[in-house]
Amino acid sequence: MKIAFHGAARTVTGSKHLLTLTNGKKYLLDCGMFQGMGADTDTLNKTWGFEPSQVSFLILSHAHIDHSGLIPKLVKDGFRGTVFCTPATRELTGLLLDDSARIQEDDAKYANKKNAIEGRPYVRPLYTSEDADAAMALFKTVEYGTWQTVDENVEVLFTDAGHIIGSAAVHLRVKESGKTTQISFSGDVGRYRDAILKSPQVFPQADIILLESTYGNSLHDLNITTPDQLLEWINKACVQKKGKLIMPAFSVGRTQEILYSLNQLELEGRLPDLDYFVDSPLSIDATELLKRYPQYFNKGIQHTLETDDDPFSFKGLKYIKTVDESKLLNFRNGPFVVISASGMADAGRVKHHISNTIENSRNTILFTGYCEPSSLGGRLLAGKREVSIYGVSHEVHAEIGSIRSMSAHGDYEDLSQFLACQDPKAVRKLFLVHGEYDVQYQFRMRLLKKGFLDIEIPQLHEEVGLG
Repeated sequence: MKIAFHGAARTVTGSKHLLTLTNGKKYLLDCGMFQGMGADTDTLNKTWGFEPSQVSFLILSHAHIDHSGLIPKLVKDGFRGTVFCTPATRELTGLLLDDSARIQEDDAKYANKKNAIEGRPYVRPLYTSEDADAAMALFKTVEYGTWQTVDENVEVLFTDAGHIIGSAAVHLRVKESGKTTQISFSGDVGRYRDAILKSPQVFPQADIILLESTYGNSLHDLNITTPDQLLEWINKACVQKKGKLIMPAFSVGRTQEILYSLNQLELEGRLPDLDYFVDSPLSIDATELLKRYPQYFNKGIQHTLETDDDPFSFKGLKYIKTVDESKLLNFRNGPFVVISASGMADAGRVKHHISNTIENSRNTILFTGYCEPSSLGGRLLAGKREVSIYGVSHEVHAEIGSIRSMSAHGDYEDLSQFLACQDPKAVRKLFLVHGEYDVQYQFRMRLLKKGFLDIEIPQLHEEVGLG
């Protein structure tokens, strides 16, 4: 038995881990898209490192595109197996893959217009809406807490990871040569003090663990609440400077947390009287879907629901659906707030909003989560004074800010708590994935002190025997 790391290896996106048994059967954990990797992004997303048609089963931890985004391409390139996930993950993945397919098609259409003029080759999208539909037909759902037979060699158990609705840590019982090995893959681990979701669940003792490590060297600020931080930025950007506040936010998870926090400010009588625009059709659909799964909400939001039937709505909130409505915001004077995808600002409508506001010092661009260093968000957070957006160079005069404590990823204390249910000495091997190498190295040193004996940080496409 061996495992190969074909994504999220010493980087944060592109989650893909391929388990191969001695009988040759292959099981893929996640099939994510690389995002924000600069000029390397397209090449990384076109290179598998394995043959899709040889994969028997795909087990999906959650719906975020960096974990699910290449499933249509996997199917397009020959995968015909079953995709296992939780019910909410299936619903969210359907929304996200449909949106992603349309982005691939639009990007290809835009590129081909330029290529035709410049005499360059025709390009094709990574996949189409038809490919996404074909992929969704292969999904099979499994509830949390139930061992499901995958085949004669493997069973799967999902436990709530507390990251987004439907997110799961994946646990496999693998039978080979009369011996059973338990492999646990964390997916993305949520916060133990999340504003909306329940905390990650404990899980059975594992022999092998794959653990995400995005914030493996960081502690989130717990002294200032998210509503207070948002209020501070709204007051500075909109009330004092009379400018526009642009907030890049992932459509699933982050946008809903922002809306919930703004709703809290309104309930407390502290929300400034402004217009708040959510400019992302996907965010609108994801918010409605979230409301259909109140059983996953924590006690805090359950208490709010006793007096507020919609904890994601408040005075001044307006949803933007059409492209024309979105474009009109560029001609509207501030102050107002725009919440728009994507979170790293590398695609979607928010990229247009940034290009139209970035050169005015009255405006503010506020990031609410992790950004790959090569992404537009990463470059802005690094302090670049000039950036290229859609091939046009822009001087950065807008104020750039971030609220890192809003991340749906656990910090090193959360990750350590996630592992607290395990006997470190019973874990034969622990792999750190989904993180930058410097962060992973520091986190590895912490985990060694906690008693874990064999911790590896695999490289892209590295294959390791599991004994």
